[in-house]
Amino acid sequence: MFFEWTGERDIRDLSLARTASLALPLGAGLLLGLVGPFAEEWDHPIGVVVGVVFSSGWSWACFAFLVGYFRESKIESTILASIGLAIGVVAYYVAKDWNSITPDAMAAGASGGGTSSKIEAWAFFAFAFGAPLGFLGNVARVPGVGGLFFRLLIPLVAYYEMSMRLSDEARGLDSIIVNLWATIRVISVVVALALVGHTIWSFWRTRRSHSSRSAERDFE
Repeated sequence: MFFEWTGERDIRDLSLARTASLALPLGAGLLLGLVGPFAEEWDHPIGVVVGVVFSSGWSWACFAFLVGYFRESKIESTILASIGLAIGVVAYYVAKDWNSITPDAMAAGASGGGTSSKIEAWAFFAFAFGAPLGFLGNVARVPGVGGLFFRLLIPLVAYYEMSMRLSDEARGLDSIIVNLWATIRVISVVVALALVGHTIWSFWRTRRSHSSRSAERDFE
């Protein structure tokens, strides 16, 4: 009887852990969508920095990518990244347009239909692009050179986006935002170089280990 009760408890605990594991990326997507708009309402340089980071395209791509990276299943990586990113986009636009979708604001002439259409459109795109990003994040788990290109994806996206923003949007903006974009671009280069260096070091260490074992076998 004791063993049956213990087995049922283990199954229940396993089910709860499994549910929490599946819910975590969805909750993280919701949090991702809320952080940016609320940080932008904080009249402080820190709020500006947080708002810019969490409202940038590379951070959203990074979220979907990391969802896939930390899942063992490619199917789960694809589905959870897609749904989580869509949840984040809906939360982002609902929070950002909160005043315009309240009853008072709508009575004053705000266009709720336009807001709804925008949310639906961006949620669809997030759902569509989240799937391949999650899949690529899972493929990036492949160790060594095989997964290096995929691990470089987010630093390359961040570098490209920041370069485009600095080129097209920097004029007339607050110096905090411009300096932040430049800093993110530098960090993306550093991260890319670190990933390449780590891959080379791991490859060298593996070759050296194989050579050492081969030498030991020959000596024996």
